[in-house]
Amino acid sequence: MADNYIERKMEELHNTKKTVVKRVGQSLDTLLLRNRSYRGYDPSAVVSEALLRRIVEVNTKIPSARNQQVLRFKLITGTDASRVLPLIRMGASLPELHLPFVGTEPPAYIIVCSSEKETRLVDVDLGISAQSMLLKAVELGFNGLIIGAFNKEKLKEEFALPIDPLLIIAIGKGVEQIRLTEISADESHRYYRREGIHYVPKVQMDDLVL
Repeated sequence: MADNYIERKMEELHNTKKTVVKRVGQSLDTLLLRNRSYRGYDPSAVVSEALLRRIVEVNTKIPSARNQQVLRFKLITGTDASRVLPLIRMGASLPELHLPFVGTEPPAYIIVCSSEKETRLVDVDLGISAQSMLLKAVELGFNGLIIGAFNKEKLKEEFALPIDPLLIIAIGKGVEQIRLTEISADESHRYYRREGIHYVPKVQMDDLVL
């Protein structure tokens, strides 16, 4: 009986010391759902170089394949943003809309470059970096878009980049309505717009697992 008493008291003591984990800030799921690809932005929302630096700063904390850390970043804000627009293409699946609409152009960009020739490992870093920066932008109350369709040579010349640009990330306050819609793996993955809402098909969980 004495043994049972001691065991019971030890269990009570253990239970009182259990750590309660409280979430601070937004959950990862919330950030991921808010991290949509915006092609229209609020022209009144100013994106400063200081904000872009906070976004780029995530690269001092994230993983890097072989720890090579070859990515470098050119920050474009203010009137210089208009120099990027003619060199990029947005909304390739909706060419009839000629995005972005006049007055909703991105107010800032991060040009992602590499100090080494692009390889599979550089592309691994590129994906990690782009996603991490966009999640940081969302955490700070902004939105973005990864742009892979751009004139590399003209961009390099326009901004006197000493190394090759690999991606452009637009940053601003998104003004579009974007919704995810669940699909099976064999349905069309093409995004579309209906009654002013941008729909993005996402393959359902059961089809993702082999």
